[in-house]
Amino acid sequence: MKYLSIVAIMLLLFSCGGNSEIEIGNKTTMEVTPEVFDAGEVIKGEMITAKFTIKNTGEYPLVLGEVKGGCSCTVAEYPEEPIQPGDTGEILAHVNTNETGIGPLNKSVNIVANTEKSITTVVVRASVMRK
Repeated sequence: MKYLSIVAIMLLLFSCGGNSEIEIGNKTTMEVTPEVFDAGEVIKGEMITAKFTIKNTGEYPLVLGEVKGGCSCTVAEYPEEPIQPGDTGEILAHVNTNETGIGPLNKSVNIVANTEKSITTVVVRASVMRK
């Protein structure tokens, strides 16, 4: 067990090398549009893909540390490279309605970034109908 811990720490240290342009302490700002993606009425079993545009409105590169759905039915894709000031990126949130109930659906997606408020939450909304 001790050996495994040492290996994990070494992997973490060696994988953290990389882009020297990014200064961890620098905070930036971002705009996310839309804040709520409304998919309207969907049939149970449909996959919802919500697109959110993020714009770096600050002076430093925007680094997304994690973008994660609030439950296992929601999976997000996001840019791994920093988004430079003035540039935009895209977050795609996929909601599997096979894993949700019938009726109103509100699924959150948390965006963790190097912004003053480190967590920004967006929402995927829909009304899931029977087949």
